[in-house]
Amino acid sequence: MYIYAGVVLTAPAGTCCGGGEGAAPLRLVHEGKVPVMEAMEKDRAARSQFRGGSSAIVANVSEKPVVVAAKLQALSPKYQSVMNHIRIHLPELFPSLDKIVFLDDDVVIQADLSPLFEIDLQGKVNGAVQTCRGADKFVMSKKFKSYLNFSHPLIAENFDPNECAWAYGMNIFDLNAWRRTNISETYHYWLQKNLKSDLSLWQLGTLPPGLIAFHGHVHVIDPYWHMLGLGYQENTTVSDAQKAAVIHFNGRAKPWLDIAFPQLRPLWTKYLNFSDKFLRACNIRA
Repeated sequence: MYIYAGVVLTAPAGTCCGGGEGAAPLRLVHEGKVPVMEAMEKDRAARSQFRGGSSAIVANVSEKPVVVAAKLQALSPKYQSVMNHIRIHLPELFPSLDKIVFLDDDVVIQADLSPLFEIDLQGKVNGAVQTCRGADKFVMSKKFKSYLNFSHPLIAENFDPNECAWAYGMNIFDLNAWRRTNISETYHYWLQKNLKSDLSLWQLGTLPPGLIAFHGHVHVIDPYWHMLGLGYQENTTVSDAQKAAVIHFNGRAKPWLDIAFPQLRPLWTKYLNFSDKFLRACNIRA
């Protein structure tokens, strides 16, 4: 089931709801029946202060460089799409489901993922791979301080800079456990805090507020399930990548772009049907 921001896999047949739910995500978004729409409207209203575009922002000499940089970054469509934030409302989008596997759209699945549904999350909501330890220090050295601004008192007073970060892109979510929490509300609460703080609480993106919202609700799973960094770690070897269940081309060097790392591109292109006329029009190299 494709929903723009990622792919949602439901549990094996016979363990969850029947048909009819496939159209729910886009229908709910269209009809505005999820709080994310209200939050995004507030977000757009707050961003209206940036009218005049990048020239007006840069011309405002009274603001600190870090604030100017954050506002310039916030103008990017990458950070204004509702689909960037829709994942925080998965329990509402799929009210009949118990568990789902969420996949970003820049991943390649290389193994059977059904065993993920058998993992005991021990009451936690989010089964995720940690990114603070591993052989590749460039990719696997991420802590809260890598994403959150601990020079801001709101962050420093509430979180530990050395706490392990985790990754979006391949997650097993227990939706029943999620429904018993205030994770979604916490997420939007901190989005508003960030807007009121001139976007200074964290690097823009969905992971930093996700780290906050899921704080205390994450169960660490084996790194085998999710290998990261294929879009920015040029030294990733093909042999290592082939051992992972899911490989993630997070970063700028997407496999469909000319800037992709040549040795890693075939891990993605081998699944493409180059006889398709629409695919040929994209000029993707094998």
